[in-house]
Amino acid sequence: MTTSVNPTVAVVGPGAIGTTVAAALHKAGRTPLLCGRTARERLVLQDAEGLVVVPGPVRIDPAQIEEAVDLVFLAVKSTQVDAAAPWLAALCHPGTIVCVLQNGVEQESTVAPHVPDCPVLPAVVWFPAQVRPDGSVWLRGEARLTVPDRPAARVVLEALRGTQCSVHLAVDFTSVAWRKLLQNAVAGLMALSGRRSGMFGRADIAQLSLDYLRECLEVARAEGAVLGDEVPQEIVDSFQANPADLGSSILADREADRPLEWNTRNGVILRRGRAHGIPTPVSNVVVPLLASASDGPG
Repeated sequence: MTTSVNPTVAVVGPGAIGTTVAAALHKAGRTPLLCGRTARERLVLQDAEGLVVVPGPVRIDPAQIEEAVDLVFLAVKSTQVDAAAPWLAALCHPGTIVCVLQNGVEQESTVAPHVPDCPVLPAVVWFPAQVRPDGSVWLRGEARLTVPDRPAARVVLEALRGTQCSVHLAVDFTSVAWRKLLQNAVAGLMALSGRRSGMFGRADIAQLSLDYLRECLEVARAEGAVLGDEVPQEIVDSFQANPADLGSSILADREADRPLEWNTRNGVILRRGRAHGIPTPVSNVVVPLLASASDGPG
């Protein structure tokens, strides 16, 4: 595993999350290699301080990568991991750290088969970033990542040291990851309703969300997460405190008729619940609806 003081970095998937991390690195004088599906001359991020322009180009051909890097931030969605595999093959040498900026609790099992000689470090992303129609990204809050407290995390800490994207180490990463998963799971209701955060101000949606989150909490605890009874209400409160027009990535994908991360964000709770013998009546309805909204037919 690399221990570079100034690790070389690539960002694969310069969408909302990838652009935010790339901008943080660029502002600190550590402009990363940018890799994606669409050729672009630059990335543009708007944050509270103004515009950040990250020089490109965004590479679109893995065959043109000449050297591997020390650290890859994999910022593609779980539905795009197989498509990103050629980038991982081109960018990774034995020991390259692959930090997965992705929803869910299954990042390691999903990505590791593509990089058998590399440590895979899952991360929980705690910032609201939205892609605008012109392709720029609007960062609507502070950028923060949580990663498990492992040796590989030191390379991520070094890469983002002194940037606007803070990194926190978690000894109990399982609990952190499942708490975020609960938040992501209930955001799936936004994709089904076609509405933004303001919908959680409705009493009926708030109650449905609580019922769903309490179901998810039982599954999380069975998976080893240490989360209190107050967590469902805290998550509903956080959605109600959001700007009414704040969306989510799964809603954006639904609006654009793209495949949804329904299995990563919602299906996993149904699957793990069944494995533990936990009743999941809300999941039994929500998951098939999200799956059909994503994959059809019809």
